[in-house]
Amino acid sequence: MPAVLEITLVIPEENRSAAVGVYTNLRQRFLDEASGAQSKQLLVRKEDVQVLHGFDSAENAQAYLESALFTQDVVGELGPLLDADPVVSIYNVVG
Repeated sequence: MPAVLEITLVIPEENRSAAVGVYTNLRQRFLDEASGAQSKQLLVRKEDVQVLHGFDSAENAQAYLESALFTQDVVGELGPLLDADPVVSIYNVVG
């Protein structure tokens, strides 16, 4: 069953362009390397930034959260830009 990994990030306005740069730089690598990865979208609004990751299964979404790509590269680059801990949710796609 397909799944969506949603990560909500609180990023101050002055750090938004740097965060978009991290997204842009790592997007293709995510699609190429993360098992079961199908899509990745960035949603920006005044309150926060959301990154939606499409996967072929919730298991692969969870595995990505434990991968070096996420724990070292993504967290390493985004961590200093955040005002709060990210909110992470995995949803099964029905229908």
